[in-house]
Amino acid sequence: MTTISNTGAPASTPLPPRSLYTAVVSGLLFPLQEQIKRHSTVRVRRRMDDTEYWPPERLERLRLERLRRLLLRAQTQVPYYRALFAEIGFDARRDVRSLAGLARLPLLDKALIRRHSAGLRAEDAGELARFNTGGSSGEPLIFYIGKERVSHDVAAKWRATRWWDVDIGDPEIVVWGSPIELGAQDRARAVRDRVMRTMLLPAFEMSEANLDAFVARIRARRPRMLFGYPSALSHIARHAESRGQRMDDLGIRVAFVTSERLYDEQRAQIARTFGCAVANGYGGRDAGFIAHQCPHGGMHITAEDIIVEIVDDEGRPLPPGATGEIVVTHLASGDFPFIRYRTGDVGALSTRQCGCGRSLPMLEEIQGRSTDFLVAQDGTVMHGLALVYILRDIEGMKGFKIIQESLQSTRVQVVIDVPLDDALTGHITHGVRARLGAGVAVAVERVEAIAPEASGKFRYVVSKVDAARRYGAAAP
Repeated sequence: MTTISNTGAPASTPLPPRSLYTAVVSGLLFPLQEQIKRHSTVRVRRRMDDTEYWPPERLERLRLERLRRLLLRAQTQVPYYRALFAEIGFDARRDVRSLAGLARLPLLDKALIRRHSAGLRAEDAGELARFNTGGSSGEPLIFYIGKERVSHDVAAKWRATRWWDVDIGDPEIVVWGSPIELGAQDRARAVRDRVMRTMLLPAFEMSEANLDAFVARIRARRPRMLFGYPSALSHIARHAESRGQRMDDLGIRVAFVTSERLYDEQRAQIARTFGCAVANGYGGRDAGFIAHQCPHGGMHITAEDIIVEIVDDEGRPLPPGATGEIVVTHLASGDFPFIRYRTGDVGALSTRQCGCGRSLPMLEEIQGRSTDFLVAQDGTVMHGLALVYILRDIEGMKGFKIIQESLQSTRVQVVIDVPLDDALTGHITHGVRARLGAGVAVAVERVEAIAPEASGKFRYVVSKVDAARRYGAAAP
């Protein structure tokens, strides 16, 4: 009898052989692409394949060495940290004797990055890429990333992908909604995706007709892996189930989910419908590739690149097992340092070791933010980020909350430093109606602050539309 492991994978499922095509892509074409981009991704990933099994003491020495290099560069090359270290009497050469030395430094948050963006760029930095956060926290953020960090983040994701016996070049379906990805479908990108055997499905466009098309595309593609928001993948799975369409006969090995909190019912739905494991990933464009789940269920931190602290309300580190805010230091972020960066998420460090044998430390739980679906007047279900992207880049925007009261009415609360005049109100209203429907009544309200929910958690996209409409639970 087939049993289900704690990751949702059928325990007796044999591993299909890796194809020659995948071997060529992962071993030749992708490395060539990274070389052309002047990324060190291949070298970094190969080293990570070794370091993940190092004894904890040896791994800790590597992390401490890299932390010293990061802080010394920040002290000598980054104006913001040069001034900060001088002000608090911190010397990277003298005061970093262990990872615990980080606690001497103040926390970094989005507000500080916005105020000191120019001063956070290293004076010796090379070419930097401009990035935005997804904005689901209600705090849009612009920051910069250099080639070293890109290489390390891609390498970390690549390593974690290979834990599941899938690789770059295996057929993949990506259900995503970032305009960075969806706006980049030019000829070169389309060719690259075909070579890499990646197909992108837009998470914002989930009408009944589109969902039928998504199910058909997945069946035709027969991907070896899925990647996307847990809410989006579970939504597609639920739709296929309501149509009586079997999806567990396609040979899908694993569904990688990220960018939202993964709920137990979502994991169960995806695993049941697609007949595959569900691997949770945690991170972001700002904080980096923080942790990923292995087939034994452990949520392993990318310890070679990321130092995770759990802190209390005063910013003081808490011991493993204690719950608090997740704070990260990215050791490959010297060009634009993320040092003791507040993620705004809540979690705990694990006190146990994983059965997989890796020495990488683990997160025990992640109580990350989640984003609701919204429903347009024509019945199209879309990811909440579809409206978030309207607001996040508005000049002076400090925070926001979107409340879909009904199919006919949506409220938008904004915390903003510029006048909320007719032009700005019209811009927001037009953007909301373009996605939810021309007949939607949109109320834009200026508020002093975004209030938390009764539970104490913050939600920045809230839909009050009936759950059956939002999640397609009712059969057609």
